[in-house]
Amino acid sequence: MLKAAVPPVIAGLGPIASRYELILCDVWGVVHNGVAAFPDAVAALENARAGGATVILISNAPRPGAVIKKMLDRMQVPHQAYDAIIGSGDVTRDELKKWPGVRLYHLGPERDHPNYEGLDVTLVPIEEAELVVCTGLFDDTRETADDYRELLAGMRARGLPMICANPDIMVERGDQLVWCAGALAERYVALGGETIYAGKPHASVYRTALGRAAEIRGRKSEPARVLAIGDGVHTDLLGAATQGFDSVFVFGGIHAAEVLDARGELDPERMVRLFADGGAWPAAVIRRLAW
Repeated sequence: MLKAAVPPVIAGLGPIASRYELILCDVWGVVHNGVAAFPDAVAALENARAGGATVILISNAPRPGAVIKKMLDRMQVPHQAYDAIIGSGDVTRDELKKWPGVRLYHLGPERDHPNYEGLDVTLVPIEEAELVVCTGLFDDTRETADDYRELLAGMRARGLPMICANPDIMVERGDQLVWCAGALAERYVALGGETIYAGKPHASVYRTALGRAAEIRGRKSEPARVLAIGDGVHTDLLGAATQGFDSVFVFGGIHAAEVLDARGELDPERMVRLFADGGAWPAAVIRRLAW
């Protein structure tokens, strides 16, 4: 059922920021595009913190927050723009602690192997695996999810559980869109494979983020005082909705082609259809995060 009113389009976060004490902000597509940071977004987060809000960056990148911080450092995102970073890699590591001694097949690029450092797991070929962790495609510059049909079918035939370390289907990288681990997980679920998600919109990442925020603020934040910011309807917006948080949708991100008309202007009907299909409605929408 469509809501009667289209969410308001805001030019910046400033006019609504005082309503919230905790901001859970997406990273890829909101703070940066995989290549460079967005200066206006960084300034908005700095201003929110200056006004007393706590800012937790929540990323579906399949890496721990400490690794994401190094990436942000390279993009010259100042530390004063956020209080903490929670990555899907943190949630994945927590999940793997429940599998001591497991023989693990890593499905994804080699650059993600450091995720397993210090854990009681052994990386093995797929034929010897008891569990699969998917952090993405082996080569997302040329492969698509369709290239993995045979591998996924073989995993399903053996009944291997899979941890999806990045529930995103696609993300921006510069001016390109690349496939993520969520696309493979989606296909594995369709095959009937057991899939454990470590990231938005699933509850585990919010438990981790809210726990960290409570440590910083010295108390828990009521849901009405929490704002989620993101460009993913099925991750950021849906996750916020299931937790009872307000959200701001960045429509210039991953869904831009779905909500903008031929002139690059926002099409309200397309946007409403996107929210209805995704089952999540934001409190407001913004082209790109700004103050």
